[in-house]
Amino acid sequence: MYVRLFPVLALVCLLAVGCGSDSSVQPSAPAAKLGGDWTRFGYDAARHDAGPSKTGITSADVRKLKKQRVVLDGTVDASPIYLRGITVHGSRHDTFFVTTSYGRTLAIDAATGAILWRFTPSGYSSLAGSYRITNSTPVADPNRKFVYAASPDGFVHKLSVASGAEARGWPVRVTLLPQREKLATSLNFSRGLVLIGTGGYIGDQPPYQGHVVAINAATGRIVHVWNSLCSNVHRLLNPKSCPQSNSAIWARSGVVVVPGSGNLLVATGNGRFDGNRNWGDSVLMLTPTASRLLRNWTPGDQASLQSGDVDLGSTAPALVGNGLGVQAGKDSKLRLLSLARLGGRLGATGGELQSVATPGGVFTAPAVWRNRVFVATDSGLVCYVLRGNRLHVSWRKSVGGTSPVVAGGLLYVYNGSLNVYAPTTGKLLASFSVGSSHWNSPIVTDGRVAVPEGNANDHRTSGALDIFRLQ
Repeated sequence: MYVRLFPVLALVCLLAVGCGSDSSVQPSAPAAKLGGDWTRFGYDAARHDAGPSKTGITSADVRKLKKQRVVLDGTVDASPIYLRGITVHGSRHDTFFVTTSYGRTLAIDAATGAILWRFTPSGYSSLAGSYRITNSTPVADPNRKFVYAASPDGFVHKLSVASGAEARGWPVRVTLLPQREKLATSLNFSRGLVLIGTGGYIGDQPPYQGHVVAINAATGRIVHVWNSLCSNVHRLLNPKSCPQSNSAIWARSGVVVVPGSGNLLVATGNGRFDGNRNWGDSVLMLTPTASRLLRNWTPGDQASLQSGDVDLGSTAPALVGNGLGVQAGKDSKLRLLSLARLGGRLGATGGELQSVATPGGVFTAPAVWRNRVFVATDSGLVCYVLRGNRLHVSWRKSVGGTSPVVAGGLLYVYNGSLNVYAPTTGKLLASFSVGSSHWNSPIVTDGRVAVPEGNANDHRTSGALDIFRLQ
């Protein structure tokens, strides 16, 4: 049912390196293998966007990074993931995995840029070049034998890291109307469950409903579905059967897992809110299996946000410690929330602890490192410090970017250039030309930085992955 293409390795090695200004750089082993696996968007299940404390790249040598541009047969408007020293086709490789906007998933040798395998979903030819795209980042199984990836035909796939072959019992359908319900969020993994949220496409064409799907990773069985509209229905809905539409779950982080409790956090976009069965423009806490809604936080001006297309759920909750979280949105505000109570009584509105301004609407995932929160928008980059359960601005820049990442004590922000900052002061340490950006963001580990180029909304079937290494 699913076609895998295995190109001749020698030909791949020629095609994998592009003809950009840095393509003459000869790949080599990283200077230091420090960091290890980066298994999902945001680095951990809580989506802190704070990676390993040591990556083999320091402020003293970050300027020495050299770029290899790997040409891909698809645009990766998402993030890579990485597994160190896995066996692929009988040999050991440090490997990046990416999913393109039309659902191809590729395994890429981190040392050479060679394409090791390529998985192509069966519906690819009918989707390529169309409006039906995905921005989903794959997630690795903790056993390091499989990766899970989404495709815009509405399926989640379980792929062997060794060959790209689909596991028996998969793929799993997570929407009954993929023409309207988009798989935009990054996949997550918690307690043996693969987690994904659904949204809609540009233009908000009805009908669709944001929902969370929890899949048993071992069997491929859907354990629970939680619908943010018509939430009394606990299965995959035919979107036409629910009288309400929208309330997309479309933020980069998708489903966030709370450490300890394992509870799930999501944010929804424009949609009806009635505090009963419809939960538009809200932060929602679900049980670890997505079986039940526990708490909500809904802004007091939810109706205004809905009518003005000012989605709260353009970003997802970020966990900042001390039982607190922050939620931004299109309305250029960052709210501090208590996870223990969120908005108080289930179905109520308001109840935030603090609200501070952001430099424009937030479509990115904040990074949380120590007591600092980094928020990037198209208009700027701000570092907030949490002191005494209050957020204070530490520093700000007029240049923003996509979802920021802290790794090895450095802050990486991509905006067409890859900018590297000292996180405590905001000092710019290095800047590298990359290419066009949208929702793609970097990962940093084992002496390498990987960042994809391109915008899925351009509907191209080509793209690139830039790999920076110390030479």
